[in-house]
This record gives sequence, structure tokens and C-alpha cells, in this order.
Amino acid sequence: MDFSFIQFLMIAFVALIAGAINTIAGAGSSLVIPSLMVLGVPADIANATNRVGILAQSSSALQGFSSHGKFDMSDLLFILVPILLGGLIGSLSITSIDPSLVKPVILITMITMAVITYYKPSVVVPPEGTPINLMRNTPKAWPALLFVGFYGGLIQAGVGFLLIASIAGILRYDILRTNALKHLCMIAFTMVSLVVFIMHGLIDWKLGGVLAIGYIIGAQLGVSLAIKASPKAIKDFLFFMTLFACIAAFLS
Repeated sequence: MDFSFIQFLMIAFVALIAGAINTIAGAGSSLVIPSLMVLGVPADIANATNRVGILAQSSSALQGFSSHGKFDMSDLLFILVPILLGGLIGSLSITSIDPSLVKPVILITMITMAVITYYKPSVVVPPEGTPINLMRNTPKAWPALLFVGFYGGLIQAGVGFLLIASIAGILRYDILRTNALKHLCMIAFTMVSLVVFIMHGLIDWKLGGVLAIGYIIGAQLGVSLAIKASPKAIKDFLFFMTLFACIAAFLS
């Protein structure tokens, strides 16, 4: 599609804001995808092309968290297996499953997460020093991450909250290490999804490049804010962004 220079700048700025939001919490795609659709991008192209930016954003954010020593690699393989499998199933199902069928499950999950995060934060955001639950010893984490991968491959928007609920809430990683692992998981199922979307010709590469630039800058900004912020500030931000994502999902 043809956009003016001003429109490309607007798209990059929205992606920058979304990248910062996604790095700390999630729901950035709830800003980007509707913005692209307002500019005339078809929904399937917007959903697919946004993954180019998400891949760049998550790679940038992961590098940022890793440089601050917040990337825990002790259980990576076991975490990635259900994420990759779910992402493959979700992306292959994009043309045969109505996303609105998944919406009630996502809304209930995110609203529950918002309430728990605010009133009993230790359930979702474990206190510093909480022992980690390894995947091999935590059977309930497997179906949770499989579903998250499926949803990420299918839709993407709001998947950050589901990853936080699984990685912090079930596996008990602290919020910074959770965010690092969250971005690794997003890289995994986004790469799987991109292969499928490329095969279906759904990627606008020029638009994807502009999104990637904005997302990368936003991710680095988000890492700096996350490292400096207090756990309470991150908890509050997570709560309000979860509510925003629920409203956006309800209205979409």
C-alpha cells in the first residue's frame, strides 16, 4: 500500500509507544492494528505485517534485558516446546478459526488477571527471592503455554498478559525475568507465524520495516523504564494496561 511520509511517521510513532508498552506489560498491538486499519490496511494484512514489528521489538527487548542480566536460560527448552507447537497450530488456523470465538476466554482470563494483580499481586507478580517452578516439575504450565502459543500465533494482541500470567503466575519468575522470557516466547511463535503468513502473501514489507523501526526504539525505552521502575509501579502499570486491553478487545 502507498502511504505518505507523514503517515509513515505516524505509524512509526504509534509502534514506538506500543513497543514500550509491550516491553513492560502488553496490549501494544491493540494500538497498532486498529491504527493500520484506520489507514486502510485490511485486517489480515495488518495482523500479519504487525508480526514483523513484533519480531524486531522482542529481539531488541530481549537483548536489553539480557544486557542487564535479567535473561534466565535455565529452563528455556521446556518453555519453548509448547510455545512453538501452539504457535504453529494457531498460525495454521488463522484462516479457519473465527477469532471472536477465542475472545470470551481471553477477556475472562485478562479480567481475572487484572483483579488478582491489583488485589493480590504476589499471585501474578511473585516477591523477590521466590523459588522458580521448573517446567518439568510443573505439569499445569504445559497446557497454559500451549494455549498462549496458539493464541499468539492466531491473534497476537494481548498475548503479553497471558505470557506474564503463565511465566510469573505459574512458573514464579520475578517480573523482570518474566518480561525477558516473555519476549523470547514472542520471538518463537512470531517466527513460526511469519513463515505461514509469508507463504500466504500477507506481509507488506515496507510497512513492516517502518513498524520494526518504531517497535525497536520503543522496546529499548521500555527496557530502561522497566529496569528503573519499582515492582509496585510495574504492578500498577500492568493492572491498568490489562484493563485497557480488555476494553480494546471488547470493543474490537
